[in-house]
Amino acid sequence: MQKMYSETSRPERVNKNLAPKEETIKFLLDYSKALSVIDYNKMKFEALLN
Repeated sequence: MQKMYSETSRPERVNKNLAPKEETIKFLLDYSKALSVIDYNKMKFEALLN
């Protein structure tokens, strides 16, 4: 899977209708930074640190 996303896209191959907006990318990055997963006795707890 890493090989699929490691190459940069050529502009002529990028579909402009499918490109995400900057707000969407920022939201996903901020969410992933705020998410914390805690392992405790074979259980996983997810906490959103906002």
